[in-house]
Amino acid sequence: MKKEQLEKVQAEVSVWTYLQSLPPEKNNFKLKILMQEVADTFQIYSYENDDLKRKTTIYYHEETKEYKLLVTIGLTEFCAIEYISESLDKLEVILKERFDNLLGDISHFNREHISSIIEDKAIMDWEYIDNLPKEIDGFKLFINPKEPVKIINGSYIIIDYCDFSKESNFIIYYNVFRDEFFGEARLHRIPEVTYEYDCSELKDLESLLAKNLQATLHKIRERI
Repeated sequence: MKKEQLEKVQAEVSVWTYLQSLPPEKNNFKLKILMQEVADTFQIYSYENDDLKRKTTIYYHEETKEYKLLVTIGLTEFCAIEYISESLDKLEVILKERFDNLLGDISHFNREHISSIIEDKAIMDWEYIDNLPKEIDGFKLFINPKEPVKIINGSYIIIDYCDFSKESNFIIYYNVFRDEFFGEARLHRIPEVTYEYDCSELKDLESLLAKNLQATLHKIRERI
């Protein structure tokens, strides 16, 4: 960050009384005061649950000159657009209205909060779920279709095989807007799109997983 911008943000945060009122623990997430510059951001604080491998981070983004909230679920990170604010005062209002519910949603699966499109697709009741191995080539099944995770742009993670020690994983997404399943690998957090799993029906995804999943994870293992 540019020095003058960093100093401006630090000054704003230093008088943000809301920060002083935060509880040390909320919904089994522990507060961590960060106050650190990372690339073009200034990280203010986070609430983290190491056991669940989930956290939320409040930060300032120099590029857009906005305060934001980053959600981390396993190796997946995304900005929650509902929290984007031009000032700490506006961010505080949103945090007071929404943050407790956000922590609840990322720590405990709630089927009532899942899109009706996911319900209609019968992803959570897919019989093939029981055929998914708990571990393949050292990658453990972190997210499964019984408990899909909503991220951004209409996408849900329905399968996530992770090796956290190598910061590498393989994900199957479903996008409700495009009615499409698709895959993505991350090798040391660097994403690589694969087209081997592109389809729109569960029966087709089932065939593709049976044919390709073991080989996909084996190839990732060889490269990390």
